[in-house]
Amino acid sequence: MNKSMTAADLVGLGFMTFAFFLGAGNIIFPPMAGFMAGEHLTLAMLGFLVTAVGLPLATIIAVAKAGGGLLTMTRHLPAGMGVAMAVAVYLIIGPAFATPRTGLVAYEMGFKPFLGGSASQTSLALFSLGYFGLATYLSLKPGRLLDAIGKLITPLLVLLLAVLAIAILVAPQGSVPQAAGEYVSHPGIKGLMEGYNTMDTFGALMFGMLIIDVLKEKGISDSKLQTRYLVRAGVIAATGLALVYMALFKLGGTAGGLLASPENGGVIVSTYVQALFGSTGQLILAAIVSLACLTTAVGLISACADFFSNLWPRCSYRNLALVMGALCALVANVGLSTLISLSIPVLVGIYPVAVALVLATLLQGGFAHPRHSLRVIIAVALLFGALDGLKTAGVDLSAFDFLPLFDLGLAWLLPTSLVTILCLALPRRGVVSSAA
Repeated sequence: MNKSMTAADLVGLGFMTFAFFLGAGNIIFPPMAGFMAGEHLTLAMLGFLVTAVGLPLATIIAVAKAGGGLLTMTRHLPAGMGVAMAVAVYLIIGPAFATPRTGLVAYEMGFKPFLGGSASQTSLALFSLGYFGLATYLSLKPGRLLDAIGKLITPLLVLLLAVLAIAILVAPQGSVPQAAGEYVSHPGIKGLMEGYNTMDTFGALMFGMLIIDVLKEKGISDSKLQTRYLVRAGVIAATGLALVYMALFKLGGTAGGLLASPENGGVIVSTYVQALFGSTGQLILAAIVSLACLTTAVGLISACADFFSNLWPRCSYRNLALVMGALCALVANVGLSTLISLSIPVLVGIYPVAVALVLATLLQGGFAHPRHSLRVIIAVALLFGALDGLKTAGVDLSAFDFLPLFDLGLAWLLPTSLVTILCLALPRRGVVSSAA
């Protein structure tokens, strides 16, 4: 007998999805963008929302439309290529980068400030063990994710963020800073590009299938109901993310005078919270960051373990979750700066492929030749994305400076868009035959 969800369960599912997306990186990037945008905050924020909220929501809808995750969405690619692409995405967003980063940011912003001068490699190692031990424990029972995260941890996180947002509106601590850099000339485009830093399109490709598994655990077996609830959960999560981003943009946009030239958004948030709440500010910030990081880590470990257990049935979900947690704890010990410097070029190179896959999935019904269209679109995105990735890694590619948007790291955008339009314009065989 197929079950349906109560309104409370649906809200809990939406909160769980929201918590999976809201990592510490999502809290750090908007304040910096708001600070740099200054008087052009509104345009920059709108651009940021397109890529940091719109793209992940579109990805959730694409996963629902495809009826599955990456393997289902890449079924038209040559044999083995879809699997290789899925494995690469899950490793990058899993133990290679995104998941260890949650622990490192939680350590840097939520734990290290209380250690003073006693912080060391040993303290990082011990924190990593405890943090990823807890995240792995919560990941071992995917059927309980809705109750543990959606109905317990996330409401507390939302409450803390709401307190911060209200305080920003009621008692702004600084003035509007002067717009700087590319925010002076084209703030909307710059904001749009900054939204990529959240990397939530990758996350949506992973979380979509995980949410479907949670629905199955709740007894919802009908595929149409699963799709309906997945889309609704995505809308709830996107709404929550948009509200958080707007509040954090406002925080950064009213931080003028508090600090002259912040190194990153974390410094802005720390300074602002300290000004708002005094000595208790750091405790509030530590709670927000730690909860945001932990919920994201749980979602990523669960998604990775679920994917690889389906790919290799001989490996149990439990064992893979334990392995993922151990790998994340190990990788986290390299430190935040080293991890980012090693991984960002890879992310820049493969991100266009993920966007192209989502685009092709959503437009699949409009292609006369879906299989060939998907292959061509993915190939073009991969080729030009690789150029962007190599440039980010420091490789001299000045010979390609003639490419549109190459200087902005978006060389893939126009070629991929053009190829997609051409594929949509190709006539269907039936139309050609009738015309003849």
